[in-house]
Amino acid sequence: MGRKIAIVGAGAVGGYAGAHMVQAGEDVTFIDPWPEHVEHMRKHGLRVTHAMNVPEFTVPVRALHVTDAQQLAKEAPVDIAFVCMKSYDTAWATMMIQQYLAPAGYVVSLQNCMNEEAIAGVVGWGKTLGCVASSITVNLPEPGHIHRGAGKHGAAHTVFRAGEVHGRITPRAEEICRLVSTADSAKVTSNLWGERWSKLVANAMQNGLSACTGLPGGQMLENEPIRRFSTRLGSEAIRVGQAHGYQLEEVLHIEPETIARAGEGDDAAMRACDEQRFKDAKKTASGQRPSMGQDMQKGRRTEIEFLNGFIVGEGKKVGVACKANAVLTDLVLRVERGELTADPKHITELRLN
Repeated sequence: MGRKIAIVGAGAVGGYAGAHMVQAGEDVTFIDPWPEHVEHMRKHGLRVTHAMNVPEFTVPVRALHVTDAQQLAKEAPVDIAFVCMKSYDTAWATMMIQQYLAPAGYVVSLQNCMNEEAIAGVVGWGKTLGCVASSITVNLPEPGHIHRGAGKHGAAHTVFRAGEVHGRITPRAEEICRLVSTADSAKVTSNLWGERWSKLVANAMQNGLSACTGLPGGQMLENEPIRRFSTRLGSEAIRVGQAHGYQLEEVLHIEPETIARAGEGDDAAMRACDEQRFKDAKKTASGQRPSMGQDMQKGRRTEIEFLNGFIVGEGKKVGVACKANAVLTDLVLRVERGELTADPKHITELRLN
């Protein structure tokens, strides 16, 4: 008998990983709060497409509305629950699924930001694992359709990094690695917190900027003032991570110290950052928006307080000022509330010492 898997949040990342698990023959149940998405999956399956060089496929899936999740009480318990919700929905989503977990079952945060602590607050640290999805560039353009704005990275870049919070390599972490490897390259990491913070830095450099400017990734990169501000955001975040003692991994295929120095005005480091970022941009569809830019377009709440706002708060704990991240957090919240309209000038006309 195979392991029973629940994907709580069948959006871009959860839907992408889960559809590949289904295609590989795994027993997967999707639970999602978007009614139209659930109904479309029930009637037509889950369709996955790519911008580059990967055939599309559609798989029939079992999809439940959040209001239907109580049906799980009548079934065999869930062995592995992937929480793939927005950060602000982590606690309630974990509480919903924890009552259906098997005694040895566990919960995996397959999300942006640092949500393991919120999950552990519900199920305990012993039932909490993490899985980072690095440079995955996926979105949910319409009900029942997951689109990846690139091809698969394969050996060129390890997309999924699964790990235990304590850093030891365990059969559970290896099982998660096997499951997500059905979608793309994966590894077990002994450095979950360093991987998490490194992904946080990458997101901090792109997501909020797209949300407050209204621009996709390619256009932000081409705009020099926005690109420079992006580097400063990353620099601040890296200094906070270093002060916390995290062992940082590459960020956007760049050594963290190079980004940190670039954001602090080092010309050689800045040139190195720009060269790598423009090189990587050729592998992604130019119109691809970071997830927070997609959320803003759809009128959804953003994760800015769990991303750049979180970096500001963590910086205060270790005495590292994060002025750029604080300014961006405020701008995104104002756009989100309708006080401002998304516009590149919010950054290009910004004067920040």
